[in-house]
Amino acid sequence: MSDPAPSTRPPGEGPAAEQHELAVLIRAGDGPIVVETRDEPAAVDLVGRVARELARPAFRWSAARGVSRIGYESGLDGNFPEPLDLLRHVDQRGDGALFALADFHPYLDDPVAVRLIREISRKSGRDAPTLVLISPRIEIPDSLKPQAVRFSLEPPSPAEIESLIRAEVAAAGRGRSRPTDPADGIVGRFVNHCAGLTRKDIRRLVRNAIHDDGRLDESDLAGLQRARFDLLDPARALRVEPDTARFSEVAGLPRLKGWLEKRAPVFRSAEPPPGLDAPRGILLLGVQGCGKSLAARATAGFFGVPLLQLDAGSLFDRFHGQSERNLREALRTADAMAPCVLWIDEIEKGLATGDQDGGTSKRMLATLLTWMAERASRVFLVATANDIQALPPELVRKGRFDEVFFVDLPDEETRAEILRIHLARRDRKPDLYDVAALARATPGFSGAELEHAVVSGLYAAFAEDRTLTNADIADAIRDTRPLSVMMAERIRELRDWASSRTVPA
Repeated sequence: MSDPAPSTRPPGEGPAAEQHELAVLIRAGDGPIVVETRDEPAAVDLVGRVARELARPAFRWSAARGVSRIGYESGLDGNFPEPLDLLRHVDQRGDGALFALADFHPYLDDPVAVRLIREISRKSGRDAPTLVLISPRIEIPDSLKPQAVRFSLEPPSPAEIESLIRAEVAAAGRGRSRPTDPADGIVGRFVNHCAGLTRKDIRRLVRNAIHDDGRLDESDLAGLQRARFDLLDPARALRVEPDTARFSEVAGLPRLKGWLEKRAPVFRSAEPPPGLDAPRGILLLGVQGCGKSLAARATAGFFGVPLLQLDAGSLFDRFHGQSERNLREALRTADAMAPCVLWIDEIEKGLATGDQDGGTSKRMLATLLTWMAERASRVFLVATANDIQALPPELVRKGRFDEVFFVDLPDEETRAEILRIHLARRDRKPDLYDVAALARATPGFSGAELEHAVVSGLYAAFAEDRTLTNADIADAIRDTRPLSVMMAERIRELRDWASSRTVPA
């Protein structure tokens, strides 16, 4: 059984649209309404505003404090702390009251509570009560899923975030002798870094950023980004990569670099030029060790946005439906972190469809494809794969990705560039080595194998307490059997497949 249907309000329409949609659901008699959010005060406030619009009473309930009237003092305050007593009371009311139930999810394991919720949800008409379940995370029992409707709170708009930031800056400046005015342009960058957070979290993070030196500046952004990611990804299915690469560290791949250069200005722009859609993603297929992962990191560095790596293995859960839910939450986090690059490494291992897992991989693939088709956020997807045969056809058909690039074994010129990069990275001057000769001696070597040759040579030199020489690297090359030799047939098959179906990177 799938989760309750989510609300379909387009993002960015603001509080008025949010209030209107919830009012429509309540008038229609939908329920229970499920709101997953860490911003409980905002959800309760929304229920109160809708109740005033509909001229109905509204109450908040928690196990700690029982029932209280939203926005008013009430004779019910403190009553019905037990969930079953509360539900029986709601079931007997005939005044169309709205009940915001805070952290009710532990009681959904009780079959009596579930039955009472079903009885309440079957009532119809203006006098029927409505239950709104509010919690950071709610698992709905199968028996409630046909009736339950998920409703998502709209995060603060950029204009509201800016207003919150400036209010905190102004408050911090009162009574201070040091200036609190933000550095030029920093507020706009803070607005981008606070996207997707709750109002409470935004205020707290801005206060923390101001605390040390009394102002917002460039030095506060890295800490804010880490804190934001921790708040948005509690399940830890994603990993933020703070040290993205530069394309100067990536040898070769001229077509990929040129493709990204043309699209970077459009991706960086909040509003694409007329007639153009923001670039959405690429698939990097190729031989192992030839730089696909480095290219993914460099893409984020080139765009100047955070890199999020999705660990497909961490998504799988033994409970039915939980793996797909974990993927949805990870994708929701990526949307909230936008603009960003989302990197799924070795995607074929996480989404290889078969019958051995009860259909979990197929459902996860469907979840990913739906997100790829419908997302409106500036999330650039980079998927890497080594085995095209393991990829489901639905994923690689035309239109899923903007382009499919093949990262092949490097040619002689690129091998020389790779060797120079790895020598320079280890504080060796490439000009002191016969890089051209080493490149000629390494046909069929991948970038990873060339790096290994440099590292092995360094170990040999270190063991004898001397400087690295050309001969050290050449000896390491002679001792290496590259993958292109050990798995020649499979690599030849991959290259043949890619020659007419992909764009050489």
